[in-house]
Amino acid sequence: MASVFDVSAYILDKLGPITTMKLQKLVYYSQAWSLVWDDKPLFNEQIEAWANGPVIPNLYECHQSEFKITHLPKGDFNNLTPTERETIDEVLKFYGDKSSQWLSDLTHKEDPWVNARKGLANGERGSSTITHAAMAEYYGSL
Repeated sequence: MASVFDVSAYILDKLGPITTMKLQKLVYYSQAWSLVWDDKPLFNEQIEAWANGPVIPNLYECHQSEFKITHLPKGDFNNLTPTERETIDEVLKFYGDKSSQWLSDLTHKEDPWVNARKGLANGERGSSTITHAAMAEYYGSL
């Protein structure tokens, strides 16, 4: 199975330099739509419901001091299957030209993030997991 770093490397190869927040959201949507379209996750790393939207902590640790990112020290998009690349390509077609803030705002309106943040105030730190089941159920219903 690919890692979050493999998915990130592919996105960066396709889009070039992007903000770290945008990378996080595009990786999140790639995972969500893989669960719906391919009936399987792209990667195993956990996604958490942070104040600014879904975040993959392992990826965050790799880029936390940067605003814009051009590459990661880990990850190889050659580890992705043709089906996985196709899924990510479709995600990038729809979400790729959107701003970081637009993507963050969108996640704040969607059930997986909203439900994982229940009981937390706006802007409050939190680390509840956004489950594969929650993502598959919500995005599969759209």
